[in-house]
Amino acid sequence: MKTSSWRSTLPWLLLLAVGLGAAALRFGLIESSAIGQFCSGHDPWWCRVRTALVLGFLHNVYGVAALLGALLALLSRRRALAWLAAALGVFALQLYCVETGALAVLIGSLRLLRLQADARGAPVEQHRQRQQQVQSQP
Repeated sequence: MKTSSWRSTLPWLLLLAVGLGAAALRFGLIESSAIGQFCSGHDPWWCRVRTALVLGFLHNVYGVAALLGALLALLSRRRALAWLAAALGVFALQLYCVETGALAVLIGSLRLLRLQADARGAPVEQHRQRQQQVQSQP
């Protein structure tokens, strides 16, 4: 694969990794009934992390963060912010903030696609220059 192809594919692979990581947190740490019962009687550090994650989706923290990321992605022309909006949206989707997470994934992904297309030189720009040339009538 060429370097430019890897460069445009890497953000999407990282989004997949964020989704898999969030799913691992959700199913391995939050929804596990055995861990929930263990944490009710003990207090190791990862039980505090579990409690913080649960409080985060109960108060829609992940959805609000995803929407703020989407707003930053719309106001900026930086691919990193577009990726961040999509990643926060994927995380919010996995952790029960479905509506706001889906909107952030949509905005972040579309913005990232657009910025990648602009960096490659979109076909629209190639055709626009030809249409501006004036030709004489036969």
